[in-house]
Amino acid sequence: MKIQNKFPPLHFSDTSENVLITGATGFIGHLLVDALLRDGKQVTILTRHPHQATSIWNSQVQCIQSMTDLPLKQRIDVIINLAGARILGWRWTPARKSLLRKSRIDLTQSLVNWIARAQHKPRLLISTSAIGYYGIQPQNDDTVLTEDSQPQPIFMSMLCQEWEAVAKQASNYGVQVKLMRLGFVLGKQGSLPLMMLPIKLGLGGALGSGKQWLSWIHVQDVLRGIVHLWTMSFRKEAPLIEAFNFTAPEAVRQKQFSQIAASVVRRPCFLPTPAFPVRLALGEQADLLLEGQRVVPAKLHASGFKFSFPELRMALENLEEH
Repeated sequence: MKIQNKFPPLHFSDTSENVLITGATGFIGHLLVDALLRDGKQVTILTRHPHQATSIWNSQVQCIQSMTDLPLKQRIDVIINLAGARILGWRWTPARKSLLRKSRIDLTQSLVNWIARAQHKPRLLISTSAIGYYGIQPQNDDTVLTEDSQPQPIFMSMLCQEWEAVAKQASNYGVQVKLMRLGFVLGKQGSLPLMMLPIKLGLGGALGSGKQWLSWIHVQDVLRGIVHLWTMSFRKEAPLIEAFNFTAPEAVRQKQFSQIAASVVRRPCFLPTPAFPVRLALGEQADLLLEGQRVVPAKLHASGFKFSFPELRMALENLEEH
């Protein structure tokens, strides 16, 4: 199924470059492939479901099931690594944690291994991470977290640390590595529709205390941010490794998110969800919902990036309109 993107076309560069993408059939990846094809880029997709990808894009893309299927002589200019099993959902059993690591760390290692042997090294690797890198923030802690803030020795933070460490290995071969630490991405797909469902049914309210910080970003700003990192890679002074928080400037508390969302869809917002059943159902991963992080995009701002949707209300109103 084609995902409609009603925003202006994105322009990545003035040349026809070759791009390899993982996670292309996911929420962000699908929109990104559409944008790259409209901009005249040659796209190769690493996917477990090549027939599905081929049917979506009418054979406009090359599909491979393994990095061993990609010839070492093939020229790839940019790699965008978006793959990773869904973090929310199933309880974090040892088996689930193993799958989460494999879908991120092992896959990223396969990209680096191919780069090491490739005849033409890519110019740029843009690799996904998440603000889970910073762990969790106590609800009475309003400290602003930047890219220089420290990680924590808990699973979701350690997962991001390992993921980033593997991606950074590409710099050993002269490849620029830009890490995207994604916040909660708002879009017509992804997790937002599930969060909006009880609100649209008039059952919205605070989750737990509602005091936990929620750092979010509109999907269009994610795509525009990727273009920004792509453009930055042409600068002679660009560092070999950089991490960027992909969050809007305005972090909100969870209760405030529910109130604004309810206002946008003209529904009440007064039914809180107690923390206990959430923790009972989700176990360790309940921290993703009941604790938070107040993250700011310090390096994106410093590099000159301008957000199309810096405020939550305008972001949600845009998604409701489209």
